[in-house]
Amino acid sequence: MDIIKAIFSFENLRKKIIYIIIILLIYRLGSHISIPGMDTDALASLFSNNGLLGFVNLFSGGALSRFSIFALGILPFINASIIMQLLTIILPQLKELSEEGESGRKTIAKYTRYLAVLLSLLQAFVMSIGFKAYILPDINFGFFLIYSVASLVAGAALVMWFGELISENGIGNGASILIFIGIIAEVPFYINNTISLVQSGT
Repeated sequence: MDIIKAIFSFENLRKKIIYIIIILLIYRLGSHISIPGMDTDALASLFSNNGLLGFVNLFSGGALSRFSIFALGILPFINASIIMQLLTIILPQLKELSEEGESGRKTIAKYTRYLAVLLSLLQAFVMSIGFKAYILPDINFGFFLIYSVASLVAGAALVMWFGELISENGIGNGASILIFIGIIAEVPFYINNTISLVQSGT
C-alpha cells in the first residue's frame, strides 16, 4: 500500500498512470461493442470449443469471439513491425533510412503504419468471409462485408493509435501493455472454464 502511495505522490507519474488507465478503459469498452449482423452466441461457442481459436482470441482480449470493432486488436501493427524489421535487413533503401537517425526512424514508423492498415484490411476481409456461416439469416452478406471490413480496419487503426499514445505519453511499450491487458481480462474466464472441465471430469 505504501508503494502505491509513493508512486502516486509524483505528479508526473500519477498523470501518466491515469492517462494509461483512461486509454485502457476505452480499449476494453470497445472490445465489447460487437459489429451488428453476427450471431455472437454461436461464435462464442465456436471459440470456446476450439483450442487454437481460443488461443488467438486470448490476444484480442475476447474481442474476436464477440466480433467487436477491436477484434483484430494490435496484432496487425505487430505483424507490420516484424515485417518492416526484416525488410530493413533485406532492402538497402530501408537500411539507409534506419541509419539516418530520428528522421529515418519516423519515416520507417510511417511505412509501418501504412503496412499495418493494409494487413488489417486483408485480415478483416478474410475474417468476415470466414465467419459467413455465423451471420444472422436476415442480413445481406454483401452489405455486411462492406461495413464489417470498414469497422474492423477502423478499429485496428484506433488500437494502433492507442498503443502509440501509451508509448509516447505513458509508461512502457503501448503494444505490449494492450496485449497484456487483453490476456489479463480473459484470465477469469479461463479459470472458470478450467474449474468446469475439472468438475465434469474432462
